Amino acid sequence: MAKAPKSQPNIQKAGDPAESVARRSARLRHRAAWMYYAEEMTQNAIADALGIGRVTVVRLLAEARALNEVKISLRREFELLTELEAGLERRFGLDRAIVAPVSTAQADPSQAIGAATGGLISEIVKADMMLGVGWGRTLLRALPFIDEADVPGLTIISLLGGISAVRQYNPTEFAWRFSRLFHSDCYLIAAPALVDCKETKQALIERCGIGPVLELAHALDAVLLSVGSMSASSTARLFDVFTEEDRKNLIAAGAVGDLLFNFFDKDGRLVDHPINERVMSVPVAQLQNAPLRILTSGGADKTAALIGGLRLLRPHIFITDEASAQRLLDET
Repeated sequence: MAKAPKSQPNIQKAGDPAESVARRSARLRHRAAWMYYAEEMTQNAIADALGIGRVTVVRLLAEARALNEVKISLRREFELLTELEAGLERRFGLDRAIVAPVSTAQADPSQAIGAATGGLISEIVKADMMLGVGWGRTLLRALPFIDEADVPGLTIISLLGGISAVRQYNPTEFAWRFSRLFHSDCYLIAAPALVDCKETKQALIERCGIGPVLELAHALDAVLLSVGSMSASSTARLFDVFTEEDRKNLIAAGAVGDLLFNFFDKDGRLVDHPINERVMSVPVAQLQNAPLRILTSGGADKTAALIGGLRLLRPHIFITDEASAQRLLDET
């Protein structure tokens, strides 16, 4: 299993520290039990894979048995999710995969993924961190599951411009609503997500006060992002960020999804299309350099987008639902 880079921020609970420790301990215990009982790894191999001592492995396995999490095998819900998480980590070179359970394969997974995302964010946010965030339905649904806390020095940067027609809800509100949970500063890109041409984009950056916000992105400690699909029901089409003709042209150019409206193909390469020159976002190359990269998404229409997005962003942590995880493993 790949180990987290040294520059990755230390995990810290932004609420009750005892609850955070218990949650991390349970996850580590389940991983150790899965490796020992299902994958038949030795205790020394488990210690190396998880970056812990052999004595700790012995203790975790004993705790798993005492808590009836292990009898002959892991309890079914732990077994299935842990197997999917381990498979995703191996397949995509992740440091950590988090797979949320869903009621059925056809269920909308955004709420479950949002809950898992909120739990993770509550763990990793810490003082003096500079965190860049995208926006969308999944991220918006994470907000109720984030523990509110006063985090000194935390800075939130929205990585994408906004939209003007918000209808029943506004996914672009995510950054400032997120920042309010932590009483932190928030910087927004005060421009549309897409502008009419690259000359307008350059003028906004150079002469309209957006340049300094983009400069802040060079110092990001972490990014939290989701991917969009090319379906007619995607957030981008729902809010008329681009036209139906644009969508069809992008698909013809090989696009399978977008990251902050930067459209990419299934191999994780940005497609050659003028729309990628008009997006008001932090450049993908800067996102790829962030010390901690988190991708959170899922859904039946996003399999190709998730494959391309994982290859493009190369996240350290990936959060999805069990049905999406299985589709990813089946198709790669």
